[in-house]
Amino acid sequence: MSGTAADSAVGHRALHWRTRPDGARAAVLVLHGGEEHNLARPGRLNLPLLRMHGFLRALTRATADAGVAVATVRYRHRGWNGERADAARDALTALDELAARLGPVPTVLIGHSMGGRAALRAGGHPSVTGLIALAPWCPAEDPCEQLADRDVLLLHGDRDTVTLPADTRAFAARSRAAGARVCGYTVAGSGHAMLQRVPDWHRATTRLTTALLGLHPLPAEAASALALPPASPEALTLPLPRQPRHTPAVPADA
Repeated sequence: MSGTAADSAVGHRALHWRTRPDGARAAVLVLHGGEEHNLARPGRLNLPLLRMHGFLRALTRATADAGVAVATVRYRHRGWNGERADAARDALTALDELAARLGPVPTVLIGHSMGGRAALRAGGHPSVTGLIALAPWCPAEDPCEQLADRDVLLLHGDRDTVTLPADTRAFAARSRAAGARVCGYTVAGSGHAMLQRVPDWHRATTRLTTALLGLHPLPAEAASALALPPASPEALTLPLPRQPRHTPAVPADA
């Protein structure tokens, strides 16, 4: 599913670069949240995108000397819009453009809420090696077979009443059965907007992303969870610990 030709015809550019170093050898693509149904174009004051700026700042700092490009997806519409799956189409278009510009470099997706749903749907793109979904929207009917052989890390607040943690765990279990390597973190005391425990959300996402990029090992609990057999429920209920301030240093030859 790719909307590249149609989107270019109407002048929409789905990919917006945050940083693009010469000779980038990996990339991170960030997808913000949205609405269930809304065909309006996102405005200049885009609160779901603003919510991701802290993640983008932390990622840009952590990958500054590692040859990693960082970009965001620009949506044509505010909503998912049923079978149109507009956010997923935009994610795939952005991935196509990213691969055309950088080549087939390993790419990690980060998505929040509707952006998490779009990241999970687009996770089968050939460039995607792993993804992190933050409080994702995971309807029971969504496919998961596209995530086979990908590393999938899910973080969900236990006070979320917008997208349900139980739905995320159910999707994670189905994804593990379909061949994805999945682990799930519970962010105790936090809701959907990630306003509680903000530093932990930012630091954990940065650490996990840079680990998926191969810049340092995964945290021990995540590595152990990913290695568990597919039917192991304990892989999906890891408590997110308080995160130390400093991200592990990138090796000089990374």
